[in-house]
Amino acid sequence: MSSEVIVVRIYLHETEHGRRTTLQQEILTLLHDQHRVRGVTVFRGIAGFGASGTVHAADLLRLTVDLPIVIEFYDEPEVAEAAMKLLNGLVPDGHVIWWSASCRTLGDSHPEPPA
Repeated sequence: MSSEVIVVRIYLHETEHGRRTTLQQEILTLLHDQHRVRGVTVFRGIAGFGASGTVHAADLLRLTVDLPIVIEFYDEPEVAEAAMKLLNGLVPDGHVIWWSASCRTLGDSHPEPPA
């Protein structure tokens, strides 16, 4: 059995701040407490750069580390879209991507072929 979901990926840096705490923590709290989305994972990158071209990387020569963070979550389209509306005021423009996907139970004896 499969269901349609939306996967959302948010690109940030460790030091970005929200209204009260780190932006990462605010987003996690919002997704957990207000939307109870099916799943959320936070990835910490070892290096990356964005539109500014500034490379953020983990190395021994830098005193401060501002590594890239990716927050990814998924849920039914209605829930994911409602969550994205609330993220609109928190996350910088151009830092969110999303796509439709299928979520399938692996225990199916006769899985549906991809469309």
